[in-house]
Amino acid sequence: MSETILHKVLIVDDERDMLNLLAKVLVKKCSCSVVTATSAEEALERIHAEPPAAVLTDIKMPGMDGLEFLRRMIAIDPAITPILMTGYGTIEMAVQALKDGAYDFIEKPFDNERVIRTVSRALERTRLLRENVQLHQRLSGQDTIHGFIGRSKRLLQTVEMLERIARSNVTVLIRGESGTGKELAAKALHALSPRAARPMVTVNCPALPEHILESELFGYRRGAFTGAERDKTGLFVEAGGSTIFLDEIADIPVSVQTKLLRVLQEKEVQPLGQNKTLKVDVRVVASTNQDLETKIRRGEFREDLFYRLNGMTVTMPSLRSMVADIPLLAQYFLERSSREHGRENLEFTAEALQALMQRHWHGNVRELQNVVNRAVLLCQGTSIGTGDLWDDHGAACSSGREDEQGQGAQPSLDQLPYREAKNALLHQFNAAYLASALKTAGGNVTLAARACGMERQAFQRLLRRYQIESRSFR
Repeated sequence: MSETILHKVLIVDDERDMLNLLAKVLVKKCSCSVVTATSAEEALERIHAEPPAAVLTDIKMPGMDGLEFLRRMIAIDPAITPILMTGYGTIEMAVQALKDGAYDFIEKPFDNERVIRTVSRALERTRLLRENVQLHQRLSGQDTIHGFIGRSKRLLQTVEMLERIARSNVTVLIRGESGTGKELAAKALHALSPRAARPMVTVNCPALPEHILESELFGYRRGAFTGAERDKTGLFVEAGGSTIFLDEIADIPVSVQTKLLRVLQEKEVQPLGQNKTLKVDVRVVASTNQDLETKIRRGEFREDLFYRLNGMTVTMPSLRSMVADIPLLAQYFLERSSREHGRENLEFTAEALQALMQRHWHGNVRELQNVVNRAVLLCQGTSIGTGDLWDDHGAACSSGREDEQGQGAQPSLDQLPYREAKNALLHQFNAAYLASALKTAGGNVTLAARACGMERQAFQRLLRRYQIESRSFR
């Protein structure tokens, strides 16, 4: 889809002065190209020839009126974002138009700033819808690199780093927040290395108690301790000629850290109950989402081990640093979850994609995956809207708060800086207040706005800001 089409607006009105005035405003303020038509019939011809991104149309026109034009326009291209212009006495028609698929309506006489804001949002909506259509083709392989989904600069830089160091034997420390794909990076390092012919051995360090972790890593001989009835080969020996991945290494006890340091220094292990050591040929990759420097200062992590592990550091990007990849990731998770749960043909609305891109993802890619999976399970129609991503109070769903190790939790207000805590509290209040008003009014925006002592347009702007859909309360 060309940039020209993505920024093209069609204005339809039988008054030429109105067409010229609106065209000048939009070209100057919205950085878009504008074409005009003086009738719905002429506008349909233009749409057939080259669909615009948004259409700004009057309702009352000679011949075909705006409502019929709206229905035919959407039938030609559902991605076009229609905005209705209404005069005195046509508000009821505008409300019907919203039910029929119009994005918004603007009352005459116009407020230029309102027109500019509405058209700008409409152009963004169409861009998201049309890019979403292209995601299916893009996911065929060209945007999947060694298991990573995306084309953002930050992600590509990380993947390039993995490719450059994969063929060496250097020890790698993968750092990053919970849910950023540290294990996926370890798998990519192994798959791209000369050791790929043998399976990578993964050790979930926090999941094993100290005495078990030590015996699992280094092995033991029969009689080494009570219950040791036979010899056991340690994971370092099993990983000979391959890669061992020590996931969340910050959680291993200091006593095990000491023995691990010897493995990295001498390339040998000593099983429990055995005097002689065994040489090992293994590449070590470790990961952590914790601040190792702070743990070193507290005496909880050996500094010499840190420097041994830190032969090369790869820092995984957070989801907020690659927002442009969110639609692609969301579509990937949607297709995977749809197949898993037998719910084919689901798609995101443009508003849902926009909400996903605006969200601060504390749980990163893992949280996004959980949110999409939840939406696939709960969505009642064929389109996933913001109401399927968030609960009835307009708050974000909680699926990314706790993973299996209790990490990825969203911080409480007293853990946030003052400004962030204040904004979070205001967001919670506004979302809950608006949702309560809509629930009382049965989803009727006009009644809800009146009960709140607000103008309907101001109330609608707040609904959009907090990604709340009135239809969820009907």
